[in-house]
Amino acid sequence: MSHELVLGLGGCVDFEIAWDARVLEELVVEYGISAAELDADIPVVDERSLLRSILAFIRDGVGGERFLLSSDIGIAFASRFSTRVSLGGTCVRAALAIIRLGVPSLVHLVSTDDNVRRLLPPGIDYLSSATGDSLDPHLIVQFPAGAVVRADGVEIRAEHPNRIIYVNDPPNRDLELSPELPDALEGARAFLPAGFNVMRDPDLLRDRLAFLQRAMTRLPDDALVFYEDAGFHDNAMREVVGAEFRGRVDVHSLNEDELQSHLGRRVDLLDVEDVASALAAFAPRAIAPTVVVHTKYWSLAYGERAGELEAALAGGIDLASTRYCHGDDFTPGDLVATRLLPVQPGGAGCAERIRARLGARVRCVPGRLLEVPAPTTIGLGDTFVGGFLATFVRGPLPAGERG
Repeated sequence: MSHELVLGLGGCVDFEIAWDARVLEELVVEYGISAAELDADIPVVDERSLLRSILAFIRDGVGGERFLLSSDIGIAFASRFSTRVSLGGTCVRAALAIIRLGVPSLVHLVSTDDNVRRLLPPGIDYLSSATGDSLDPHLIVQFPAGAVVRADGVEIRAEHPNRIIYVNDPPNRDLELSPELPDALEGARAFLPAGFNVMRDPDLLRDRLAFLQRAMTRLPDDALVFYEDAGFHDNAMREVVGAEFRGRVDVHSLNEDELQSHLGRRVDLLDVEDVASALAAFAPRAIAPTVVVHTKYWSLAYGERAGELEAALAGGIDLASTRYCHGDDFTPGDLVATRLLPVQPGGAGCAERIRARLGARVRCVPGRLLEVPAPTTIGLGDTFVGGFLATFVRGPLPAGERG
């Protein structure tokens, strides 16, 4: 059976902890952590370094992904909180979002267990390279805007909501690819390769990229290959992808955190000259002739195929906005309601200026004005990808114009 949408390359099980500043404050005291020790870039080798990393991300109000020395560190930390078990990975979260709109897909997995079999709904088919069950959960910490942690001389406050991911996942680190994948691509109209960011062996990564390059020759000529970037645990692996995964890739997509990581600097997302400068600096590094950047204020396509992607950008924004407001249990009706929300004023003004500044090579769509007390920040980029690809393949879902 052929599938219009093939989404890869690896899913996972997520442990999502409920925000509880009291637990973090108790741990600050227990471990004797000072404000000067907070550092988002330290190696996470135990619970103390994990806490130092988490608090630094919250202080800076940004998201990211980091490597854990052992998944047991994340499991033990999650046990201190109320925890929700869910399925993650870009391909799986994208698939979970669009199946709620009735759009089926095929996902490629590298690990399975009872959680996967229990939580993956009908309408999402999968092929897997796993030869047995395993569980190496990803620890997900999401924090709301205004979150405060205050204890023992440490005082931080988050200006914006975001999420942090901590991972030690051998199946995703090795990213074994199923020999069935090339056949699965034959009828696809869009293919999502994602998940290289947790790999750590450059030779193994080169092997996987070579396999994918051969597999993608089976795609129809008009299929869209959409590469979603992510927070690399080892930036040397990002360089391997940049050097060797080119040619058949049509779109290189990333969020603002990843764009800033590539450039090594902050980007003012509401300053059109800064955005234009960032795009000019990143485009030569991109592995595709079209770049998609999705942010909290706007999303844009820049480059060769930008002109045909405006509706897909809007579809991605509106689906991610719906999940931000309603969580995983959103309905098609919730998406219709999202389309009636006003656009984000700062994003609308900046989107207009970006279009005026960069002309026909860009399409920029403002985000929605979203005001909810307890937003979902986990997997919003993945949901954007799902909405983008579903809209590209099928048009607006459910049918309707963007307000």
